[in-house]
Amino acid sequence: MTVPTPAAAVAPHLRRARIGVSMIFFTNGIVLGGFAPRVPEIRASLGISYGTLGVAMAMWSVGALALGLLAAVMIRRFGSARVATITMAVSATAMLAAGLAPNVWTFGAALFVVGVTDAWVDVSQNAHGLEVQKLYKRSILNAFHGLWSIGAVAGGLMGGAAAGLGIAVPWQFAASLAIVVAANLVAYPMLLKKDTATPDEVDHAADEAAVPQHTPLRQIPVRVWGTLLALTVIAIAGGWAEDAAATWSASYLTDELLAGATLASLAFVSMQGFQFVGRMVGDRMVDRWGQRAVARFGGVLVAVGMGLALAFPSAWGTIAGFGAAGFGVATLIPGAMHAADELPGLRAGTGLTILSWLLRLAWLLSPPVVGAIADATSLRVGLTLVPVFGILVVVFAGSMAPRKETAPSAALRDAQSS
Repeated sequence: MTVPTPAAAVAPHLRRARIGVSMIFFTNGIVLGGFAPRVPEIRASLGISYGTLGVAMAMWSVGALALGLLAAVMIRRFGSARVATITMAVSATAMLAAGLAPNVWTFGAALFVVGVTDAWVDVSQNAHGLEVQKLYKRSILNAFHGLWSIGAVAGGLMGGAAAGLGIAVPWQFAASLAIVVAANLVAYPMLLKKDTATPDEVDHAADEAAVPQHTPLRQIPVRVWGTLLALTVIAIAGGWAEDAAATWSASYLTDELLAGATLASLAFVSMQGFQFVGRMVGDRMVDRWGQRAVARFGGVLVAVGMGLALAFPSAWGTIAGFGAAGFGVATLIPGAMHAADELPGLRAGTGLTILSWLLRLAWLLSPPVVGAIADATSLRVGLTLVPVFGILVVVFAGSMAPRKETAPSAALRDAQSS
């Protein structure tokens, strides 16, 4: 059993690196969070239907899928710290271009660039975060994703307030860009250096060298690929719920439940706020009960919370339903990423890259699928896919790790069996 490193024993450079990675995750959340409440206004200004909006929004994922895999090459060439901070600034700039777009074509093109750079940020910030976690020798990845969630809450509150006050979309996005650039300029010097090995990193490299070489892909057992597929479904469930809140929650409350702009923004804020809480306590929950039990409980929360909210529609009920879903999916993507990165036989980073790419594919399909359903029926019907994915999490959670047995419990079991 791995014994957590005492807080006092954590080297100062690792503490700084943790703060730096947290700042990148936080600013990444601000960009999406500030965009979500302004979607109804952007759709109205462009004069497009739900279906057309869904197709335009899908360009975000098209960009991520088309060029997202270049992240690995860029990280090897420039280092994850430089890739994460620079592309984060470019992503926020592209979002400002989307806010300034005069028509749906330029809007979609800007979102394509947002998708490309967001994918590079996503892989590089997670890669750097996982490296810091390994050197910390205890779980901190959920906390990084929690900072993304609180960034999204901050962005969502900014967007909702700006919409309620009648502040134009470009002005809000310009303010977000300024925050992103300033924060990443501060974060970069704190991060681990690409070519500078500390004593901890040398020890870690020695540990890595002791691990057997990866198995050729053609020799990987079918069971491993099946596990990776199950983990991908779990991650997609978390991503689908997040996208439902980001893309459709404000439109659903505004158009079908007749809520005002500021109230409509609270569904996304509720989702991200409770997701933040779930991620802040997620590492402790996983250590105590295991990722499998936590994921199953989360799937139940998503299915029941969103199911009841859609079955008995009201503004505040919907806000509560998205909050329940946010807590439920809090650990799904980080947990699935961690499990995929440790699948036996795969080279380090291979499982994580495959899962991340397939997750982006799901994000590509989500907006047009929900938009098409909404045009044919209603957004309420389109959003029913969220509780369906909650049920799938319960079904596939067996692919995740159970609770780790403590040393005293293992000793007692061995004594009883002898």
